[in-house]
Amino acid sequence: MAGIPPKPWPTGLADQVEPLVLRVLAPNASPYTYTGTQTYVVGPQDGPDCAVIDPGPDDAEHISAIIAAIGTRNVSAIMCTHTHRDHSPAAAPLTQQTGAPIVGCAPLNLKVDGPRSDEAFDTTYEPDRVMEDGEQMRGTGWTLTAVATPGHTSNHLCFALEESGALFTGDHVMGWSTSVVVPPDGDMGDYMASLEKLQAREDKRYHAAHGAVIEKPRQLVRGMIGHRRQRENQIVRLMGERARTAAEFIPDMYKGLDERLIGAAEMSVTAHLIDLERRGLAVKEDNVWRVN
Repeated sequence: MAGIPPKPWPTGLADQVEPLVLRVLAPNASPYTYTGTQTYVVGPQDGPDCAVIDPGPDDAEHISAIIAAIGTRNVSAIMCTHTHRDHSPAAAPLTQQTGAPIVGCAPLNLKVDGPRSDEAFDTTYEPDRVMEDGEQMRGTGWTLTAVATPGHTSNHLCFALEESGALFTGDHVMGWSTSVVVPPDGDMGDYMASLEKLQAREDKRYHAAHGAVIEKPRQLVRGMIGHRRQRENQIVRLMGERARTAAEFIPDMYKGLDERLIGAAEMSVTAHLIDLERRGLAVKEDNVWRVN
């Protein structure tokens, strides 16, 4: 996990990260969002149209910054990678201002019992069109292809910019930390399969919703896969020492962890345990996990 850089952060500024892409940072920094959620405006700046990816939180200041980045262009689509509330709530007010359709991930309304450690789901999200794996949205000089990447959430999509070889990765791969996988909607088996799927692609760079541009994407994904396998092996080893609740894994696995992130760590451990149980490698009895 990267340390948060010192302020000032470029909140509200249209930062050109490549010729077809402007990045606008929302003012919602937190232990789970790094310096904030990054919205992307895709299309030639002197062209007639563009797309907006992950409009972010419903924040008037941020929406105004997106409108400024759009300029005089028509918005062909407002595209959401998934429906955590730091990603999709601004879609509705932005479509009211631009008339653009909301497309991308499927809606999701999941009720979760108990405390959450990740951003809550956006229950207001109503897409005009749900994109399936491989479907495209086209504009003048730009083409975005949906890449299904369930795991962080069951409805997560990435979007590939065909003209430049860039991939907008939402929260599936981030530029500062590994993604939190929160059951029951988050699924570690799906997440690992989606990482393998990206590892097999040949994208040139990643633009994540949080963190810096990723210039060596396959190298990063390979490291993320290795990290998750290490965590899994660690869990199996600790279960072999003694049966434990999910919370009892944390002190041995996450030394010196920020207390604000303990809930997230426990959810990720739980996601690994559920995956191990599904594969016949772990058993849960009375909230205690042991090796099968």
